[in-house]
Amino acid sequence: MVAAGNEFLIPIVAAIIGLGVGAQILSDRFEIPSIIFLIGAGMALGPEGLGVVTRNSFGSALPAIVGLSVAIIVFEGAFHLRLDKLREAPSETTRLVTLGAAVALLGTAAAVRFFLGAEWVFAFLIGALLVATGPTVITPILEVVPVRDRVEAAMETEGIVNDVTAAIIAVVIFEILTVSEAGPTGFLRLFVERLGIGMLVGVVVALVVWYLLRYVDLSPGNAPQNARLLVLAGALVAYGAADFVAAEAGVAAVAVAGMILGNLDVPYEEDISAFKGDITLLVLSFVFIALAALIEFDALLALGVGGVAVVVAVALVIRPALVFLSTVGDRFTRAEKLFMSFVGPRGIIPASVATLFAVELQNEAAALQAEAAEVAGGSATAQTVCTAPTGEAAAICAQAAELTAGSELLVGTVFLVILATVVFEGGLARKIAEFLDVIPMRVLVIGGGQVGRELADRLEDRGENVVIIEVDEEMVEVTRNEGHTVHIGDGTDTDVLQSAGAGNASILVAATGDDDVNLLVAQLANSKFDIETVIARANNPDNVEAFEDLGVRTISSALATAQAMDNAIERPALARWTGELGRSGDVQEVEVTSEELVGRTVREIGPELPSSVLIALVARGDDVKVPDAEFTLQEGDRITLIGDREGVRSAMKFCNPE
Repeated sequence: MVAAGNEFLIPIVAAIIGLGVGAQILSDRFEIPSIIFLIGAGMALGPEGLGVVTRNSFGSALPAIVGLSVAIIVFEGAFHLRLDKLREAPSETTRLVTLGAAVALLGTAAAVRFFLGAEWVFAFLIGALLVATGPTVITPILEVVPVRDRVEAAMETEGIVNDVTAAIIAVVIFEILTVSEAGPTGFLRLFVERLGIGMLVGVVVALVVWYLLRYVDLSPGNAPQNARLLVLAGALVAYGAADFVAAEAGVAAVAVAGMILGNLDVPYEEDISAFKGDITLLVLSFVFIALAALIEFDALLALGVGGVAVVVAVALVIRPALVFLSTVGDRFTRAEKLFMSFVGPRGIIPASVATLFAVELQNEAAALQAEAAEVAGGSATAQTVCTAPTGEAAAICAQAAELTAGSELLVGTVFLVILATVVFEGGLARKIAEFLDVIPMRVLVIGGGQVGRELADRLEDRGENVVIIEVDEEMVEVTRNEGHTVHIGDGTDTDVLQSAGAGNASILVAATGDDDVNLLVAQLANSKFDIETVIARANNPDNVEAFEDLGVRTISSALATAQAMDNAIERPALARWTGELGRSGDVQEVEVTSEELVGRTVREIGPELPSSVLIALVARGDDVKVPDAEFTLQEGDRITLIGDREGVRSAMKFCNPE
């Protein structure tokens, strides 16, 4: 069945969206990045599969569809790019999007030139496009591979920023290719022009949307819905306005608008985020499947050994080189650097922009052929004139042939790299992370009630990888709606604990309202799994002694509540401060591993800690004490830090860089 023309457009779009939703469900079910399923679905529908989707399926509307879709995708990624998250890896992130991007551009261009014999302008065009990793591929991977915050922040920021710069650099090179405005001055002018226009439009649109959200009554009865629609419209307006002024400036505009709105105090932020997330999933699914359906194996096979060499160079040489150059220092461990090196698949921006450029190059080649036919005169047509051209027509046909060959090289190389990196790096991302041991140890919380969810909130705020085990379907829905990862099953079942990750758990907390369940879970965790810390909640204070006699660390709900009330009566300042734990204030215990602290006294270390942080306790073996100023720290000591939230987090990294 081959769909010719547009008569099957509605069924095709419906099928693509349905398959996209199915891909997201399969991704969550099997913990494999959704892009694997999306590309598979696209290839199944394309000319290499069922032939349902072809280049003619969308007619001339494909460039517009892809452009608006990319705008929504980039805006969504930028909206979630919080400035406080950027502080997790500030200097490394800067180097990734500057030095790293330059290495990727030059290295990839050199590989394309050397292995495929491409003209330098085409080599740099392909190199510019393949700079972008992109949030469309990185974010789905990080959703199923929960790495540490600093790694996630660096990779997501790199993806978002490089998506913008790669698109702008690529369009500048493309314009140099098509309008012959060469030279460093012309390149710089075009680049600054598009980036500047995009930033200006993005700032203006973001501030207008923010003002409307904050100070205009958006209908009291339906304000959240209107806020969602206003933000979506703002993203599309920013893209359309900037792109109207200068091609590809729209990508920069939506990225800037998204970052500004994401970091301002925007009303109904949760509603907006949820709505945009759903829209982005649909758009991402549609575009990935539609573009994957355009892949032709003959074009990929035509690249031969040279194409394989380019893929190997990009994935196994250039990417590791730029990561290690950009992450010099001790903020990232060697394993984390290796993970970032081998998980950098290319995605929707290279695919979509390459497709648009190829269409324009083919149109330009067709125009040259028509010109050659006019020059040749006689009965020659645009389709036949270049079969045996002579005279002036031969030179024009040579230009047309060069553009046609360049378009085929562009699409083939970009799609081959995308296909290889997405399948191998995206598909094996979790295996790579597990092999390199960069996934934080899991924390299992048995019971999704109020206690379990509150505990999960606090642990996740510190960057822990928390999984809640809950058997009640209604409670599962409530817990998932609050954004927690939930494993459905009975926590007293060994198989359920195993499948939820007990074999890789550092902490297990039995937090149900049933003491018998909590005791059984704690005993199973101690006897069947090598979990470092197992804690059980005792709802009946009479059961505390029995729990502890069985070797279970126990927290009594009644005693904890009584202690909190006693603090409120006798120690009101402490009670108020502890109530802010995890928000403005914090108390954390961390093991001393930094060589800068070992063998030094508290007096010497104090001035190097954030001004708002104190060392309150030191645990050495079973001995716990309040240290005086002359207390000397040793490697392996566990120190308790107390102070404001950000200061304590910084001090933890200072004491334990790992």
